[in-house]
Amino acid sequence: MFYQTLERIITCDNIEEKFEMFYDMYSNLKDYDFASQKNPKVFEKPSYASFCKIVPPAKVPRRRGFDTPEKKAVLLHAIVHIEYSAIDLALDAAYRFRNLPKEYYYDWLEVAEDEIRHFKMMNDLLEKTGYKYGDFSVHNSLFEASLKTQDLLSRMAVIPRWYEANGLDANEKIINKLSRFNDSFANEVIEGLKIILKEEIPHVSKGDKWFKFECKNKNLDPVETYFKIIDNFFKDWKKKDLNVAARLKAGFTCKELKILNERVEC
Repeated sequence: MFYQTLERIITCDNIEEKFEMFYDMYSNLKDYDFASQKNPKVFEKPSYASFCKIVPPAKVPRRRGFDTPEKKAVLLHAIVHIEYSAIDLALDAAYRFRNLPKEYYYDWLEVAEDEIRHFKMMNDLLEKTGYKYGDFSVHNSLFEASLKTQDLLSRMAVIPRWYEANGLDANEKIINKLSRFNDSFANEVIEGLKIILKEEIPHVSKGDKWFKFECKNKNLDPVETYFKIIDNFFKDWKKKDLNVAARLKAGFTCKELKILNERVEC
C-alpha cells in the first residue's frame, strides 16, 4: 500500500491534489509497511509534462537581469522548477529502492516535505511577478538522470551528491548576484534562497549517508566509487566554484573537494 500510494503521488500532475495526498500519507506513516517484493515501475515522463513545455537545456530562457517582472519571473520559474523536480526525486528515492532500513524512507519523505515547502515559498514569489509555473519552458535533465540511476548507489551519487550538491554552489552565487540589486523584491528572493540553502545541506547529507551505506554493503571505497560513477555520467565534472563550507557540512571530504577543484583550501 505504501508504494502504491507513492506511485499515485509521484505521477499526479495536479499540484494541489499531489500535495494533499502526500500530507495525508506523511501524517500516517506509522500505518504503512515498507517491505515489498514487487518491482517498481519506471516512469516514462515527469509529472510536470502536462503543464510545462519541455525543451533541451540550451533552449530554456536565459536568466539575465532582474529589472523587469519578466526577468524576475524567468529566474524564479527556474528555481520553482528545480524545487518541483526535487519533490518527485525525493518521492522516487523512497519508491524505487525497496527493503531498506525504515530510516531510509523517513529520510527521503522528510526531504520531500521540505521540497514542497520550498516550492510553495518560491512559487508564491513567482506569482507576485504576474507569472505562474508552466509559463516558461523547462528542461527535464533531473528526470532523465533519475531514469539513468535505477540502482541505489548511482542514484545517491548522482542526484543528492552531484546535482543537489551543485545546487549548494549555485544558490550562493545567485544570492551574491541578487544582492547587487537595490530591490526589495530581490531581498525577498534572497531570504527564500537562504532558507533553501540552509535546509538543502541536510538533504545532501542524507544522500551522502545512504551512498556510504551502500558502499559499505558492497565493500567499496566511497571516494573512488563516487568519482567512477560521476566520470561515467558527466564529461566535464571539474568545478570552478564550490561552496566549501556547505559541502563539508553535507558530508564531502576535503579530499573529494580537492579532486573537484584542486585550488580548494579546506
